[in-house]
Amino acid sequence: MGLLVDGKWQDRWYDTDSTGGKFERSESQFRHWVTPDGAAGPSGQGGFEAQAGRYHLYVSYACPWAHRTLIYRALKGLQDLVSVSFVHWYMAEDGWTFAADDDGIVGDKLFGASYLRELYVRAQSDVTSRVTVPILWDTERETIVSNESAEIIRMFNTAFDDVGAAAGDYYPESARGRIDAINQRVYDTLNNGVYRCGFATSQSAYDEAIVPLFETLDWLEEELRDSRFLCGDTPLEADWRLLPTLLRFDPVYHGHFKCNRRRLVDYPNLWGYTRDLYQWPGIADTCHFEHARRHYHQSHESINPHRILPIGADIDFNAPHQRGLLHG
Repeated sequence: MGLLVDGKWQDRWYDTDSTGGKFERSESQFRHWVTPDGAAGPSGQGGFEAQAGRYHLYVSYACPWAHRTLIYRALKGLQDLVSVSFVHWYMAEDGWTFAADDDGIVGDKLFGASYLRELYVRAQSDVTSRVTVPILWDTERETIVSNESAEIIRMFNTAFDDVGAAAGDYYPESARGRIDAINQRVYDTLNNGVYRCGFATSQSAYDEAIVPLFETLDWLEEELRDSRFLCGDTPLEADWRLLPTLLRFDPVYHGHFKCNRRRLVDYPNLWGYTRDLYQWPGIADTCHFEHARRHYHQSHESINPHRILPIGADIDFNAPHQRGLLHG
């Protein structure tokens, strides 16, 4: 990963030397909103009206943040409304690329770009930003609407309801307080916590991140003792934001990021809950575990300098879970 500074590529991602070995994630730079009528959203400019075929999603199958947007695209039935392009799983000194892959998945369907950073420069020639996925692109204004996954899924949740999206509100007003509280804890200690463990370059930074990570997993296990999902009997935003991290925990984070006090499969409630969500209609199609395994183990030279791909355990997300009716 690298940075774009005034439109020029710099081959660096994060600096732990100035933070005591701690990994600190930077803020997303593009924060506009698609809305039903094009009115301005909570941040950014207006003018991004929800229309079928106008918006294009750039994602990586490997990235948990991008995975959120694929999940919502499936939940809300947006496949015919919002098109998608995939970057290659391998990310090295040139950042995310559209290099051809064996599966025929990768490629920029809009511009035939070679590197994801070309989209950032196309949107803003003097951009100063990390080059990340997901990107929600507006084909009419030829710019990036947003590169913040938490906000893209909120757009997908409601903005397209009048132009053909499937029914379903995953951020209902009655549950927003609990959803927001869960999201905050899970993001700080688990979604981002695995990265804080994996990219720590000092023992103290790792120790500071690993303890709250497993405290949160223990807390989630207890929350799911008497509840099918985190907010009741229906999966809502807190569940879908958590799922991409859980799916990657045993194949990647447990070993590669040194999150190895326990595995996900050692948590009976969380393990059943993960399989429950994975088996929800359309969700399995948003997953490509080989992209995720290869990306983490073969892109992070500082963690795995020889880029050896471990064999890993067989993990069956389709196994019965005995937490209610199976889906899918």
